[in-house]
Amino acid sequence: MADVRVSDGVVTLSPLCLDDLEAHLAGEDEELVRWLNGGPGTREGTEAYIRECTRNWAAGGPLLAFGVRLEAEGALAGTIDLRFEVKARGRVSLAYGLYPAFRGRGIATRSVHLACGYAAARGAGLAEIKVEPANTASVAVARRSGFTFTGRTKDEDGTELDRYARDL
Repeated sequence: MADVRVSDGVVTLSPLCLDDLEAHLAGEDEELVRWLNGGPGTREGTEAYIRECTRNWAAGGPLLAFGVRLEAEGALAGTIDLRFEVKARGRVSLAYGLYPAFRGRGIATRSVHLACGYAAARGAGLAEIKVEPANTASVAVARRSGFTFTGRTKDEDGTELDRYARDL
């Protein structure tokens, strides 16, 4: 596993690992299922996902999943994923989600700033967040993190997504 730790003294990002499995499953709620996961997590599916994340860390990407942790509490508060684009070098996509007890405290915004700094250090020049327009909390995080609206697109299943971008 990669020995990566990015922190601002309040929030720390470090690679998602199997030790996070129980906390991740316990933190999942309807909002994470709706906006981020695409369906309720199972122990087997979540463990397989974390194992895949571990392989990606060992290989250097393209998907690098961080656990979002609070320094003071030592608790896993959520996740933030960076997907470095293979076809469009220099571009990274971010996806994030916090567990209910940690929302509304600025943790997601701090996490996005930290992730952008990490991505820039890895050579990314542009970060992108794609979000369903109705996900107002995620839209607000993107805007507070310095991202600007760049247009609307549809994903593979036809879901409309607003794109937000930020130069790194």
